[in-house]
Amino acid sequence: MSENYRTEEFKVEGEKVISKIKELFHEGNIRRVIIKDKEGKTLIEIPMTLGVVGALIAPQLAAIGAIAALLTEATVVVERQEQP
Repeated sequence: MSENYRTEEFKVEGEKVISKIKELFHEGNIRRVIIKDKEGKTLIEIPMTLGVVGALIAPQLAAIGAIAALLTEATVVVERQEQP
């Protein structure tokens, strides 16, 4: 069985990183989330295993919130599983 993934990038203001990630989580099919600073340096990478939802995401969101507080601009990279 072949797994196909696609990536999407979103440029957001630092203060809006958490809300963007929550919005993306609700859309589903996310395999991985990567937060980069405005120079393109990866700050945090979060693999999202199947079934990780709700309270299990809270620690990752807290870490992202701490990083986002230091950023004026960030890029959120989302890797999604393609639908068959």
